[in-house]
Amino acid sequence: MSQPATVPPLVNKTMKFMLRSPLHGIVSKNFLLITFTGRRSGKTYTTPVSYSRDGDYLYVFTHATWWKNLHPGVPVTIRLRGRDVQGLPEPVAEDKQAVAAGLMDHLQRSPYDASFYGVTFDENKNPKAEDVEKGAQTAVMIRIRLC
Repeated sequence: MSQPATVPPLVNKTMKFMLRSPLHGIVSKNFLLITFTGRRSGKTYTTPVSYSRDGDYLYVFTHATWWKNLHPGVPVTIRLRGRDVQGLPEPVAEDKQAVAAGLMDHLQRSPYDASFYGVTFDENKNPKAEDVEKGAQTAVMIRIRLC
C-alpha cells in the first residue's frame, strides 16, 4: 500500500493565515481550524483540516496522530467560517466500518480529499467503495458535535 499524501508545512501555515483573516471565505467552506491541548505537553495546538458538515456535526478525517490529543467530553475550539465555536470531539479509530461509511459520505461532499485516501471515482462521480474501504484502514474519523 502506498504512503498517504501529506500536506506540506507551508500549505498548513498559509491555511492558518487565510482561515484567521478577513479572506477566510475563499477557503472556509471546506476548511476549518481545530484548536486543542496536548495530552502530555499541555500546549495549545491549532491545525487546519478539511471538513464536511451534517447538521450539528462536523466530520474530519486524518492519517496524522494529532487526533490522539482529543478526548470525548473535552471541548475543542473550531474556527468555522470566520467564527470561533466550541465542539465536542469523538475520535473513531478502531471501528473501520464506521470510518469507511463516514469517509464515503465525506468524499461525496468533499471530493477534493479523495487523493489523501487513495480513492478514485466511478463513471457517475461516486467514490469507489473498494477504494474507500482501503483508505479507511489507515484513517481516523473525528466526529465533532457543535455546542
